[in-house]
Amino acid sequence: MSRRWVSFLLVLLLVGPTFVVGLSVLAAPVRAAATLPVTGSITGPSVVSTNSTDVFHVSGYGGPAVSESGSLVGNLTYYATPVGPNLTEVRFTPGSEKFSGNQSIAANLVPGNATETISIDIMISSTYHGQNESINISYSVSIVQPYVITATIVNPTNVTVSAFAVYVTLDGTAVGQVNVSGLAAEGSTRIEYRYPTLGLSTGSHTFTLSLVQSHGLVTFANGQSVYSLTVYVTGPAPDYTLWYVVGIVAFFGAVFIFVSRVAARRRGAIRR
Repeated sequence: MSRRWVSFLLVLLLVGPTFVVGLSVLAAPVRAAATLPVTGSITGPSVVSTNSTDVFHVSGYGGPAVSESGSLVGNLTYYATPVGPNLTEVRFTPGSEKFSGNQSIAANLVPGNATETISIDIMISSTYHGQNESINISYSVSIVQPYVITATIVNPTNVTVSAFAVYVTLDGTAVGQVNVSGLAAEGSTRIEYRYPTLGLSTGSHTFTLSLVQSHGLVTFANGQSVYSLTVYVTGPAPDYTLWYVVGIVAFFGAVFIFVSRVAARRRGAIRR
């Protein structure tokens, strides 16, 4: 081997390790820094009214898109799909959205006019430099025909009344409120409260709308600060199945007894 090749090999042996170390420093391998798995949730009402708009909150966290320090370094996104027998008018918006941090995203469900039970299927996807993790969650929502309570509010004064709230109770328990943006002097407005429920117990139930907090500035059309409406809920139709069974058994029992007696009389007549 010539002296030139010997010199080249010596230089390569001396410089090679330094060159390799330099490369490792300049081009450190990309890796997912997350230590937590992907998690997510969806919260909102489990019973909604037909033709309403209801707010839900979707949250997601973890996976490759979130670093060890908890900061978002990749792409964390949810994808929503309503599932049900009749989705003609059902919308969940936005159908997909990126998370900007460890915060939930508000979304709207427009359930349409069909009374049914649907599910909102959510996929939370966490990606970072080619690494991808995801989870699937589902939330069940019942769409029902609501109880609708309407009332007229008047402003008997000659001044404009600013925004106020009408509080609603059902059998003495607070169930919601209606916000009124304001009412012109000597003006009136009609409000509507929709109460979704899978069913109230059989009997009378009273909805009460209250303007007590308005301190007499506005009243209902009856001149009072309280307006009540009582609804009567009928019970389920009686189940006559047991009585049908008893009737059938009694009928065949009577037939059996009749046939047995006729047969006994014929046997007695033959013996004579």
